Amino acid sequence: MVTLTINDMEVKVPRGTTVLDAARQAGFFIPTFCHEPQLTGFGACRICVVEIPGMRNLPASCVTEVAPGMRVYTESPAVVEARRTILELILANHPLDCLTCEKNGDCRLQDYCFRYGVKSSSFSGARHEYPLEDDNPYIIRDMNKCILCGKCVRTCAQVPGRAVIDYAYRGFNTKIAAPMDTPLGESDCVYCGRCVSVCPVGALSYKRLQGVGRTWELQKKPVTCTFCEAGCQFNLLYKDGKVVGVVTTAPGQGRPLCLKGRLGLELLYVENPQPPQLKKDGVFQPVSWAEALGLEGILEKIAAQKQD
Repeated sequence: MVTLTINDMEVKVPRGTTVLDAARQAGFFIPTFCHEPQLTGFGACRICVVEIPGMRNLPASCVTEVAPGMRVYTESPAVVEARRTILELILANHPLDCLTCEKNGDCRLQDYCFRYGVKSSSFSGARHEYPLEDDNPYIIRDMNKCILCGKCVRTCAQVPGRAVIDYAYRGFNTKIAAPMDTPLGESDCVYCGRCVSVCPVGALSYKRLQGVGRTWELQKKPVTCTFCEAGCQFNLLYKDGKVVGVVTTAPGQGRPLCLKGRLGLELLYVENPQPPQLKKDGVFQPVSWAEALGLEGILEKIAAQKQD
């Protein structure tokens, strides 16, 4: 065990614990964008910085391990000023369409700006003007809202054989992209939804849930997919007592997840689900539920057995 003080309170945690986890166990709030408990530490967004006397700068708490006798301050004037500056830098190149954003009410950027009183940015300059990417029937990408936290990249790479997206370009032009910067609909994406489930802002959203309801109108209920032995977890979204959608839990609990599982759960639980689409010769086309779920051959065998 390691003993340290956080905001003048003595705390004991196991050796190897990060400052972020130690603070949260002690009941102290630290904001995060790029951190996800089931992903490796990244330390990119810097919104989780804390003050530790003796260190040259404000370290990222999500990748800083505790040490005996360490003193940590999570809301010192220097820390609050740094977080406000980071939020202003993000807002300098972020659309302020919160009223119509699908993520309104469940957006960390919105929550942190409210907490720290950041209403606008004092920085000005060039802004991104990426086209809205909705060339596939399952995921919408608005790269103008991306804050480059990298959670989508890391959760996609967590499943062997995927790693469909990664950082591309440099400097101001840095963005998350598929190989050769092709649209998601032209990539090898399997639309499992892992990336959508971990996105802290409105850069990624489910196309089938556009306009269905505001986040505070939807209740979540966990459900286990039984289409294979992986036992992936999904959430059923309820509105007015009816299931209106199926979404991935963050970040899939290390399981592979697949579009087949989510479509199957939509067919089981959603009233009048949207017809499925699959890519054929590089183009998405409407298909039958049997084809989407890989049940065509099975249904034919069952029909033949009944005739016999």
